[in-house]
Amino acid sequence: MNILVTGAGGFIGHHLVKRLKKDGHRVVGCDWKHPEFEPTHADMFFNVDLRSKDQTELVYQSGGRFDEVYSLAANMGGMGFIENYKAIIMRDSALISINVLEAARKYEARRLFYSSSACAYNVELQNQTDNPALSEDMAYPAMAEAGYGWEKLYAEMLCEHYTEDFGLTTRIARFHNVYGPFGTWRGGREKAPAAMCRKVLLTEDNGEIDIWGDGIQTRTFMFIEDCLDGVLQIMRGDYPHPLNLGTDYMISINDLAKLAMSFESKNLTLKHVPGPLGVRGRSSDNTLIKKVLGWAPSIPLEQGLKENYFWIKSEIEKARARGETVEARSYLPDSDSDE
Repeated sequence: MNILVTGAGGFIGHHLVKRLKKDGHRVVGCDWKHPEFEPTHADMFFNVDLRSKDQTELVYQSGGRFDEVYSLAANMGGMGFIENYKAIIMRDSALISINVLEAARKYEARRLFYSSSACAYNVELQNQTDNPALSEDMAYPAMAEAGYGWEKLYAEMLCEHYTEDFGLTTRIARFHNVYGPFGTWRGGREKAPAAMCRKVLLTEDNGEIDIWGDGIQTRTFMFIEDCLDGVLQIMRGDYPHPLNLGTDYMISINDLAKLAMSFESKNLTLKHVPGPLGVRGRSSDNTLIKKVLGWAPSIPLEQGLKENYFWIKSEIEKARARGETVEARSYLPDSDSDE
């Protein structure tokens, strides 16, 4: 098949390109950045700004008619980024979603996958650390996470209406915290698993690491290989509405830190400091995806996080060999906006 992956310079997009190439497909990638840690595996890669309608259409015009389009591009990052750049996230990601979807219609792509997020769920259902797992029908009545979550919910609706009005086949996954090697691990856009691994790695034994909030807040974390399996099953399946893609194993941020410490038997103190927290607790109800596709995650958090931990360790060593300063602390990134 001839396949387009937007956001191919990012973590999930880069991994997806590699998987699709391994499966024997022709793959076109595009992003406003190249992959950070290794060259792209795409047959063609367009360094474009998908906020621009003209640049988006250039990709479709040059790449040939696409059998599948994976819409992964967005302006996003970890909780610190999401909490501090709501307008920029909504503006940029909405433009990207609209342009990619409209070009898919105009240039007659056969099928489009949209990467939504658990942030689309009603935040009022996530006020406790032991909240019931979120099922797909719990996105409405809507009260999505400010900024990022509302844009995701809007784009979900847009996909479904493009199917109704124009006949474009769309598939939607609500990602729940994906992690793994080749993901951003410093700079402010990193997610909790990578940030925790970095902090533990860069702190001497018997030292202390910062944890935002009281650390009791809970999340689930899905390893990248499980994510890719789910994405491909959703894309090529028959279910036309949003599906959760995540794990149902909840862990507190405190315990996530302790798990990272265990890989090299470190003894560190957790220092709880003010910082962006997001919802109090979130987990994925996988009942529906198991029913309609038979998908379930297979990689335990301990196994996946250990692999990620030692990959980040190797990246820290490379950075230091280049003479770079690497810090344990987390901080707020730039928006990377043109404004």
